[in-house]
Amino acid sequence: MRAAVLAGGAARRYGGRPKGLVELGGRRILDRVVDVVQAVTGEPPLLVANAPDGPGWRPDLRTVPDVRPGCGSLGGIYTAVVSGSGPVLCVAWDMPFVSPALVRALLDGSPGYDAFLPESDSRRGVEPLCAVYGPACGVAIERQLERGDLKAIGFHADVKVGTLPLERVRAFGDPAGLFFNVNTPEDLEQAEALWRRRA
Repeated sequence: MRAAVLAGGAARRYGGRPKGLVELGGRRILDRVVDVVQAVTGEPPLLVANAPDGPGWRPDLRTVPDVRPGCGSLGGIYTAVVSGSGPVLCVAWDMPFVSPALVRALLDGSPGYDAFLPESDSRRGVEPLCAVYGPACGVAIERQLERGDLKAIGFHADVKVGTLPLERVRAFGDPAGLFFNVNTPEDLEQAEALWRRRA
């Protein structure tokens, strides 16, 4: 299973500062996410990043910009899907608390589905930025983008979707913590408090 860390976005809510390069517990969030993904897949992930200096963030990783720029997180998912063969595990670069056990459960549950996502407490009910996507998602996302729809789950009706049930997700931790993403300086303060409690 190949993997991709999604680092697109202009970080407007973080004042333009790249979110994943912020340190939490003495290490960059990006490095924490890469470690989790690589521990499970055994391979260095692809880094999907649009910033001009993106290739310098982790010179050891292959870095590519969005194939379809300006399409938000859906564009990052699409780029990950079409940048290689077979299914791809996608994880956002600003999720410092994603666990190896959760990622392993996603990989284990994904065969037989075009998209396999963990259920969450969010308004969407699933977490599309920590999920496995198969090749069929590429064509479905292309059709969605042609319609001008940028919703991260907008293509699900066109593919076979499976989910990791919420009770299974909770076995790995509080979903609000597992999928916590650092979008603002205030989020970083919350993340640091959560990190201290866990430590």
